[in-house]
Amino acid sequence: MQKYVLDFQEVEKHDLLLVGGKSLNIAELAKIPGIRVPAGFCITTDAYKRVVTDNPIIAEWMEELKELQATDLERVRFVSERLRNAIESTEIPEEIKQEIVDSLEKVGSQFSYAVRSSATAEDLPTASFAGQQDSFLNIHGYEQLLRHIRKCWASLFTERAVVYRIQNGFDHRKVHLSVIVQQMVFPEASGILFTADPVTSNRKVVSIDASFGLGEALVSGIVSADNYKVREGRIIQKTVSAKKIAVYPLDSGGTEQREIPLEQQEQQALKDEQIVALEGMGRQIESHFGTPQDIEWCLMDESIYIVQSRPITTLFPLPQKSDGQYRIYLSIGHQQMMTDPINPLGMSFFGFLTDYNIVAAGGRLFMDMTHELASVTGRVVIVSSLGSSDPLLKDALANFMKRKPPLSKGKHILTLKSEAFSWDLPVKLLKVYRKNDPRLARQLINLNEASIRSLEWRIQTVSGDELFEFIKEDHNHLKKQTYNPESFSAIMVGIYAVHWLNEQMEKWLGEKKVADILSQSVAYNVTSEMGLELLDVADVVRNYPEVLAYLEQPRKETFFADLEKMHGGTAVSTALREYLEKYGMRCAGEIDITKTRWSEDPTILAPVILGNIKKFEPHARAAKVAEGKQKARQKEQELLARLAILPGGRRKVKKTKHMISLLQNFLGYREYPKFGLVKRYFLYKQALMKEAVLLYEKEVIQVPEDVYYLSFEEFRDAVNGKSIDRQMIEERKAAYRYYGKLKAPRLMTSEGEEIFGNYRIDKLPSGAFPGIGVSSGIIEGRARVILKMEDAHIEPGDILVTAFTDPSWTPLFVSLSGLVTEVGGLMTHGAVIAREYGLPAVVGVDNATTYIKDGQQIRINGSEGYVEVLD
Repeated sequence: MQKYVLDFQEVEKHDLLLVGGKSLNIAELAKIPGIRVPAGFCITTDAYKRVVTDNPIIAEWMEELKELQATDLERVRFVSERLRNAIESTEIPEEIKQEIVDSLEKVGSQFSYAVRSSATAEDLPTASFAGQQDSFLNIHGYEQLLRHIRKCWASLFTERAVVYRIQNGFDHRKVHLSVIVQQMVFPEASGILFTADPVTSNRKVVSIDASFGLGEALVSGIVSADNYKVREGRIIQKTVSAKKIAVYPLDSGGTEQREIPLEQQEQQALKDEQIVALEGMGRQIESHFGTPQDIEWCLMDESIYIVQSRPITTLFPLPQKSDGQYRIYLSIGHQQMMTDPINPLGMSFFGFLTDYNIVAAGGRLFMDMTHELASVTGRVVIVSSLGSSDPLLKDALANFMKRKPPLSKGKHILTLKSEAFSWDLPVKLLKVYRKNDPRLARQLINLNEASIRSLEWRIQTVSGDELFEFIKEDHNHLKKQTYNPESFSAIMVGIYAVHWLNEQMEKWLGEKKVADILSQSVAYNVTSEMGLELLDVADVVRNYPEVLAYLEQPRKETFFADLEKMHGGTAVSTALREYLEKYGMRCAGEIDITKTRWSEDPTILAPVILGNIKKFEPHARAAKVAEGKQKARQKEQELLARLAILPGGRRKVKKTKHMISLLQNFLGYREYPKFGLVKRYFLYKQALMKEAVLLYEKEVIQVPEDVYYLSFEEFRDAVNGKSIDRQMIEERKAAYRYYGKLKAPRLMTSEGEEIFGNYRIDKLPSGAFPGIGVSSGIIEGRARVILKMEDAHIEPGDILVTAFTDPSWTPLFVSLSGLVTEVGGLMTHGAVIAREYGLPAVVGVDNATTYIKDGQQIRINGSEGYVEVLD
């Protein structure tokens, strides 16, 4: 027989679809020894489905709702209101009413009740849905209870709940609602307990918010709560706030706000012993559920009641490998300009390139810096090398070390064997510096290109298990190319020249960042050439109106076939194929081998091509290169002339000429090694995807791209006939989507604590956002907040605001007026290209894509390093 109402004790762990996440958690809480939970019962989702889903009017509005997007706010508002009205006016069947009456009598009809919603997509480990449905407090009597049960059902279609489900990919028709009816507690104090500090994410610190009366005052934000931080039974921080208002129940039902007596307002809401007792309960509940918890509690008659517990879904996950030691981890993504999550196959390939101690967390890679920071020498090297290009990281490291953390000593990264860091590296650096051979960069490029051509031929001769072994062996050759000491020396000499010129010209002439102009149109910069060469493709496209119209909404699956049918399509197809032959292995986040390359989806370039046509006249490529060279030449002549008349002018001129020559000979080459690596990886990927297609044809996997969610060795095992757990792949896909919503920390400890840093800028305009000025100049324009390159529709004068850029974004730079990123440093790819294009740029602006809104007028100061919102 179907039951529409269940007592908390009747709910089992597998009843999520019957009672929803919140009910399931409350029922679990009620079974934990020593935890007090107010009595109550759940009205199951079967009751909701009986009342709601069979109603034709509701079904009609639900059908329309499923077609709406989160941006269709007016229509969402209208349809949601119609659904709520229909549900609230629907009569509850008699058999459901009778079960509710029986359960109410069992708990006690004389009591007041809280009536709360519990959706099947709620309080889940990866999506909390907290606050999306409604709750009602202090409900008296049977009729009022029935009315508020209907209101709970209807609250599944509040505007906020509907939009949240759309944004998180939940089908409205598949999310059902249970209702919790729970005896009211009339507390002296109440609040929220987090078993991991919500500010720092430290799993060892419990954070407790507390205020007088019901917790609604705290949740709704009408009162400042006390906050207590507790670690292992010891209160480590206490903030007592002035609590002027509290929410209390009315005798007639419902609640009201009351002013707290003046003498009580600044008293602690909890005694110290109650704070410590709460921490113990929190740890007990966390242990039961196996994950950090967000817990609602009440204090009545000196007893603590727990009324709700849900997983904390905003915490960045801890590293998968842990030995119980206290450790400090540095984000590799922030150094590589790719803070998005990486798929398991991509992580495997990154691991092949390094001997460093790498750990994974939240789909990102981190470097274990514990032993390095435990030594004086290691700290100096880390701060000077990493901190010089990332002030936020430098300040975070300084803040961390001030605490004298318990770091254990061990094997240092700096002592690990590496081709680049050989004992004679200083000699090779000095040789490159002194010889200043303008042919060296071309020789290094030619050597790498020959190796890639050889790989292209050799990899076609292997398949199956032999292919996997071939790729692993080829990585040894790739590591030699990547860590070639001569190549490394050329890069470092070019970077040194930039720093020397900026420092000495400011010292001798009072002029800042002269290298920004001197580096325009330098030789051998494959990344800037890639952006400029797309202008040539735009010149072909601009001649054919039919192709122009098609590029507004191109089709990925039939892109080149569609072009061939149009007037001028053959010419455009030829030009674009030639471009992709050189650069088609690039894409956003290209250090992850699983990312879609331009060759795999040329439509990604369509908005960039259209933007180039709008902004530039024909033959703009040659004009921009010539303009850059002219500006660099004029700046060089100007500097040398000014230096010549200074004391010691002849010596200063000679030294400066040498440094300018070094910059122009070697700075552009800094972009090539990653280009060569990505070309090699694309050859790997093409060969591996042939194996993936074979697995798909054998029905081992559902789509070829499923292999992205396997490690390299798991993929290899599958090719060798080992079965694949499809459920594991689906779980990894869900985890990847979840990780994409989380922001990775620059620096974190093994306790989950995120270590923050701040900029130290003396003269920052009021309201400005600080960052790192990496390309000088001041520009105003419209902010275009873009997170994916394929969404970039740039108009003349626009300033790009994005999380990060890597070389794949370079074609977009050509059409911009300025650049703002959340991540970056002086010598990262975006900064180098911005300087070469003469584009004012500020990087490392924390939360820029959140604080700056698309379409706002902003001003960026690339000389001083800040961004201002003008409207």
